[in-house]
Amino acid sequence: MGRYLDKIDGPADVKKLTVEQLQELAQEIRHELITVLAKNGGHLAPNLGVVELTIALHYVFSTPTDKLVWDVSHQTYVHKLLTGRRRLFHTIRTTGGLSGFASRAESEHDSFGAGHAGTALSAALGMAVARDKRGGTEHIVCIFGDAALTNGITYEALNNIANTTNRFIAILNDNEWSIAKNVGAIALYLNKVITNPRYNRLQKDFKRLLRHLPKGEIALMLARQVEEGFKRAMAGVSLELTRTVAPPEADGRGGYGNSIIFEELGLRYLGPIDGHDLPMLIHFLEFAKNYDRPIVLHVLTQKGKGYHAAQQHPEKFHGLGPYNIATGDPIPPQPGSPPNYSDVFGQALVKLCQQNPALIGITAAMPTGTGLRYLERAMPDRYFDVGIAEEHAVIFAAGMAAMGLRPVVAIYSTFMQRAFDCIVHDVCLQDVPVILCMDRAGLSASDGPTHHGLFDIAFLRAVPNIIGMAPKDEDELVDMLFTATQVPHPVFIRYPRGAAEGVPIKDTPAMIQIGKAELIQDFTNTGAPKVAIFGLGNMNRLARNAAIALAEHGFDCAVINPRFIKPLDAHMHERYGRAADIVVTIEDHVVTGGYGSAVLELFNELGISRPVIRIGWPDKFIEHASTDDELRAKYGLTTDNIVAKVLAAASAAERVTEPSWNQNVAV
Repeated sequence: MGRYLDKIDGPADVKKLTVEQLQELAQEIRHELITVLAKNGGHLAPNLGVVELTIALHYVFSTPTDKLVWDVSHQTYVHKLLTGRRRLFHTIRTTGGLSGFASRAESEHDSFGAGHAGTALSAALGMAVARDKRGGTEHIVCIFGDAALTNGITYEALNNIANTTNRFIAILNDNEWSIAKNVGAIALYLNKVITNPRYNRLQKDFKRLLRHLPKGEIALMLARQVEEGFKRAMAGVSLELTRTVAPPEADGRGGYGNSIIFEELGLRYLGPIDGHDLPMLIHFLEFAKNYDRPIVLHVLTQKGKGYHAAQQHPEKFHGLGPYNIATGDPIPPQPGSPPNYSDVFGQALVKLCQQNPALIGITAAMPTGTGLRYLERAMPDRYFDVGIAEEHAVIFAAGMAAMGLRPVVAIYSTFMQRAFDCIVHDVCLQDVPVILCMDRAGLSASDGPTHHGLFDIAFLRAVPNIIGMAPKDEDELVDMLFTATQVPHPVFIRYPRGAAEGVPIKDTPAMIQIGKAELIQDFTNTGAPKVAIFGLGNMNRLARNAAIALAEHGFDCAVINPRFIKPLDAHMHERYGRAADIVVTIEDHVVTGGYGSAVLELFNELGISRPVIRIGWPDKFIEHASTDDELRAKYGLTTDNIVAKVLAAASAAERVTEPSWNQNVAV
């Protein structure tokens, strides 16, 4: 008999299986996840942890009529396998293939897309209200992680659920991890809930409702089995531990844990529940389905379950590239490959912290991805992980800076978007010296539009008091980080994901003059038409390559490394803007409001009229792909496209008697 997974073409097929068959299906899904992701990379550990939960959800509920809303949604791989995308699963995170996140454009079963944590409860509540307003009967089920409880949006939603709708099901998927181990008082609180079990006051309601289900007496008998299973699931904590963690006087009411935060917010709480016990999950979900009040099911899962390497190292296997199934080791880079920018940043910050006692490192639950793991290991007293709370991270840093410290906030560009108001109001308005280091500025190819960092220049360069930089290589990144520690103003530094350029890093970083660009290659003063190419950050290599190619077509090229997004080097831009026949700007950012736009604004103020060809990303959300190069080829961030655009601009100029130098070509 073939695999059960091969027979699943939609959620209806899940409902045809017995519980025993569903348990076999769970193991087949784990094998599929481990095998496919070994080739493609992806979010392995989170998906291994929600196999049984996802199966149970589709067994009890009926999508797309019922709506499943997943927080972050990188744990929807199992959901995709069960909702008609099994045959395409081998394409996940590859060019033209399935997205690694929920996507409304991809399937009607994906009711809401998300790539950032903390949004699901608000979205699901909005959907529930829309259902109520039009008299619908469908179920809205929100699956959110314990890590989302470190995010402020989650609490804003929780505050509104009970007085907004009567029918709302929330599943708290508690695996004690976000990407790194969860931190803070909420993580400790949930741990105390888990380790201080009590019978839930919903048990009588649970039994009463089961009596009204089909085959009620059988259901009641099964409910007793669930109850016994629940007891077993909760029996792992000794009385001594309970006494130690939760003394009788802890809450002033004769015992710790008698007040559950969700119940205080008007939501009925049921749990904790073993998230890998399929029969138990099915019965508790059936109860929630028939309950007439907002309810939270607290489900305990194990990140990486079923794959030893992922269970042992859940942070490593949260999101990773291709790996060896037998060992769990990632496929190593080619010998001699340059270091990653995040590693260069992290190691440099440790050295600077050793020299400067005022420096502090702050991350929002991403110590490894940002490189701050180096600081955590070397100087834990100078390292802070605030959880998935980017807004808090920035204001927290502003408070430190107001008291004389020099905080370095390391957050991916895509997640820094969440803290924009905090940057404006709490950092820049007060002109406190917070350093914002934005990894993944540019593409995050396999993750796609939720994770590309293509908007930070546009939303930050308009803010007063801030200094913005982008390094052309790893040595310049270290120089910029050092420079940022020496200036009394807010600074942002943007740099890309992945491997750096492979240039040597000086033993001692150099101070860069604020607002001073670097001339890489000057004009040769021949009579050939002149092209000034400004290549920002990691695009400077493309600028140099374009200069070589254009020289073969008879152009005299100058190459400039702008270094500063704000303030622009007005002298350098004016000098080469006036000297050139054509100006090219290249940036790993959308052209709308980006660096090229800043150059156009400066040229307009200076009265410089030249064709300006802006090379960058178009005004659209860029899809995912297997590699950065595939996307750059598609959207014209290539040497060939730059040459073609320059040739076209030069040809157009030759066809008019008096050139119209104010044309603006954006790519």
